[in-house]
Amino acid sequence: MYFPISHSHINPIYLVVTGFVIGVLGGFFGVGGSFIAGPALRAMGLDWNFAVGTDQALKRAGNVNFIVSVVSIAVYLSISTFMIWESWRTLAKSNRSDLRKQSGTAKIKEDQSAFMHVTKALQRLRIWPMIRLPTSGVTISFWIIVLVSFIGGLFSGFLGGGAGYIRMPSLVYVLGIPTHLAVGTDLFEIIISAGYGTLTHAIKGNVDILIALVMHTGAAIGAQIGAIATQYFAGPKIRLAFVPLPLIGAAIVIYTLLSGHKL
Repeated sequence: MYFPISHSHINPIYLVVTGFVIGVLGGFFGVGGSFIAGPALRAMGLDWNFAVGTDQALKRAGNVNFIVSVVSIAVYLSISTFMIWESWRTLAKSNRSDLRKQSGTAKIKEDQSAFMHVTKALQRLRIWPMIRLPTSGVTISFWIIVLVSFIGGLFSGFLGGGAGYIRMPSLVYVLGIPTHLAVGTDLFEIIISAGYGTLTHAIKGNVDILIALVMHTGAAIGAQIGAIATQYFAGPKIRLAFVPLPLIGAAIVIYTLLSGHKL
């Protein structure tokens, strides 16, 4: 299929399947999927400026140099290491204590975490103003929420791309938001944060809206499946399944660093 804006020929089925995979990951983990969309568009021969701009419907991309690459690899590996440790400990503790499994009809507010003692300590910090989050069952300082958003934005600007790898775990481990709610909250934030990047790329003419629409056909379906699937998994299992995503991000950065070719 010919896309006149970017002057490219791409199989629409390929775009729909790519969008579907991104949608499933987004609905299940709360990440935008730019680590898949960008390389997938480039693999079909789309010019890099259009690959980045079109991908803004999902995330935005940034430049990679040696220092940023090393930092991003360290961050990604640290996140994966911590989450695999925490989720395994939580699952082991749940099995030993014979706790009620959190799947299907389990209440999301009963989300368990081996890191909860630290999260509770942060929630007990009475730094005015205090914010009550009734849906999550959490009361926490406004400034801790601002700190989480600031760190997410800082890494988003410094490492390039979105901060879903950092933001979703931060919502769970720092704010104490149940995993299922953290996934949805992160996705909602992506809509806002990616809006500016999408607008600026559109103004520069770097967005092929037709490609984006075809990809979103699959993404819309995939997101529904991913969101429904979370209902059948406990929070610790979702977090354990999240572990490979930062590793994929680290692998892409390592490939870029060694080969000199940006995916």
